[in-house]
Amino acid sequence: MDSARPGVWLLLGILVLVPGGDMTAEAQDTYARERVRMVEHIAMLMRETRSETGRAALSDRVTAAMSTVPRHEFVPAWERPSAYADRPLPIGHGQTISQPFIVALMTELADVNPGDTVLEVGTGCGYQAAVLAQLAKTVYTIEIVEPLGREAAERLKRLGYDNVTARIGDGYQGWPEHAPFDAIVVTAAPREVPQPLIDQLKSGGRLVVPVGGQILGQTLLVLEKRPDGTINRREVLAVRFVPLVDESGKQQ
Repeated sequence: MDSARPGVWLLLGILVLVPGGDMTAEAQDTYARERVRMVEHIAMLMRETRSETGRAALSDRVTAAMSTVPRHEFVPAWERPSAYADRPLPIGHGQTISQPFIVALMTELADVNPGDTVLEVGTGCGYQAAVLAQLAKTVYTIEIVEPLGREAAERLKRLGYDNVTARIGDGYQGWPEHAPFDAIVVTAAPREVPQPLIDQLKSGGRLVVPVGGQILGQTLLVLEKRPDGTINRREVLAVRFVPLVDESGKQQ
């Protein structure tokens, strides 16, 4: 789970989609209203956690992205009534779709600009990649669990996110062929910040990553690479993410 402020714990993780049928106009209107309420709730949490995050509100661009991406398309059909609740939703494989507040916060902290190239480590259901795709020029996303990665790639293509490229692989090693990246967002927790990701970060770029073990807890970090190559590291919130694992399932 993930903490938005002291004493408040919020779960997050990854999800697989089971596509539903065509939506009626009424259903689409309902989802639109629910997205508005979701964004309003995120705005409230941003105000409540500003002393920890350093951000009292989402930027207009991140607000627009969260208001636009159809979260209900990234959850199983039977979970669609809860798609816009500010909580994770279980989907099997021991995973969940991340809480909307955490997706919004990590996106805000990544500070993505329209011409940026972004790397996401941990594609999951593709929801975070879809949000980033609203903000960046190009998004590269990596998932180590093959069924999740393939389903997410198909889903993103079906929904028209043509600026997202997905592959199956070990995200700990990044994607050096497309580096350097203006921003890197990691949606699972390694024990330590992966050095390959720091190496693949552009000067002035930001790495948003939860770090720590499953027992002693984790901290959401923002790392910014200075022009001289040194790193400015800031702790944001206590969180609990699924672990970033290797092919054997062991936390990296």
